[in-house]
Amino acid sequence: MATARAQSPQPLRAATCPTATELRAQDLHGLWRLVLWPEDGSESAPASTGAMLFGPHPEYPGSVRGRLRRSSPGADLEAEVAGDVGDDGEFNLDESADGRAMDAVWTGQPSDCGRTIRGQRRPAEGRPDAGPAMQFLLQRAPAGH
Repeated sequence: MATARAQSPQPLRAATCPTATELRAQDLHGLWRLVLWPEDGSESAPASTGAMLFGPHPEYPGSVRGRLRRSSPGADLEAEVAGDVGDDGEFNLDESADGRAMDAVWTGQPSDCGRTIRGQRRPAEGRPDAGPAMQFLLQRAPAGH
């Protein structure tokens, strides 16, 4: 006959919702859905859609590195990306098509417990061929996607 052993109940862990200033690099790891639209346009009429996949940056602890893939008129675009969320809560990302020269810079504000980032993508200085400045929305993809 088995005897039951009393177990102390495990305390319920409260769901945490980090503010933008509390986000860490690992909070950005994973797949994100992307929508880009012109500055004078609307999110509901995107100029480009795609995804970003972030993981740890091998050279800079506290930063992320990953890949961007998005639609563009005439062809899909792919690029390397690297960045972080600073102590001030601002999201910063550099985009490079060739992995060397910076083509565009992204700045934004995380919200929704770090599951949404809104901001602006603009061509890097001296890179007008990187396209016009656009507004962006990054949303964490649901688990399993």
